[in-house]
Amino acid sequence: QEQLVESGGGSVQAGGSLMLSCAVSRNTVSDYCMGWFRQAPGKEREGVATIGRDGSTTYADSVKGRFTISQDNAKKTLSLQMNSLKPEDTGMYYCAARFALTCGSPPLLAPMALYKFVGQGTQVTVSS
Repeated sequence: QEQLVESGGGSVQAGGSLMLSCAVSRNTVSDYCMGWFRQAPGKEREGVATIGRDGSTTYADSVKGRFTISQDNAKKTLSLQMNSLKPEDTGMYYCAARFALTCGSPPLLAPMALYKFVGQGTQVTVSS
């Protein structure tokens, strides 16, 4: 069973930055289509960013230009660099992995229900 473990969450003021990491226990990140999701209190879970096996990326409109998703196969990690954070970025952030013949071109930010493996989440809190 694959395990995904997120880290790097915390509290930051608006305009600040955080880097989230996700460690993959068994396979490498390029074996999957990987993505980041988040859920704010009282809101539905939403896709934030996804990365294909070739390194191509797709972002939610709300984070474009501020967040950067990346992967390191040697370190078996997925990362999310978050800059210019806003209070509305507050929420629990989840790393997720799914199998697919192709992640899409550009990669598809698929609903989280399609991801087979999901981490336990890391909390991000942005204060104004």
